[in-house]
Amino acid sequence: MNMPGLGSITGHTSSITNSFVGAIIPVIDPTEADIAEALAILNMLEDDIRCAYCGDPATEWDHLRPLVRDKQPTGHISEIGNLVPCCGKCNQSKGNKPWREWILSNARMSPATRNTPGLEARIHRLTTYEQTRPRKPLNFRALVGEESWAVYWQNHSNLVAAMKKSQEAADELRRMIQNSGAI
Repeated sequence: MNMPGLGSITGHTSSITNSFVGAIIPVIDPTEADIAEALAILNMLEDDIRCAYCGDPATEWDHLRPLVRDKQPTGHISEIGNLVPCCGKCNQSKGNKPWREWILSNARMSPATRNTPGLEARIHRLTTYEQTRPRKPLNFRALVGEESWAVYWQNHSNLVAAMKKSQEAADELRRMIQNSGAI
């Protein structure tokens, strides 16, 4: 069990970036037929939906192709062709890594490190799924125009700069509290 460590404002800049990307990503809600077709391709039953990566009971949907990579939007969107049923362990372990790179990696809690049975069959199903629902990434910058894009990401930079300034203030306040003699 880990003891709590120092809090950090700037340690959450990736969450801010994910929020900025998530706020502009189109979401195409699937129909029941879309979901049924996706599950069929993944060899799953609608009344027993399993993690596409490891086979544990699914608790959420994961973006097969990440929305954010290297602090930039990838151009992928939230649509059934980019979503697969997933368990929390796999979703947290995978993060924004490409699924093919991650699934066989030695990342903590990856299916390979957990010795998931039938991993090659899972990879084959995911490959088939990806091929039956291809979509090229969108160029968001080109779609909205350079000026609108620049203004949006300048807002992001301003927020991150404010977080850094706030972290400096927090560090000073922590020092003052620790040196106050009250603890």
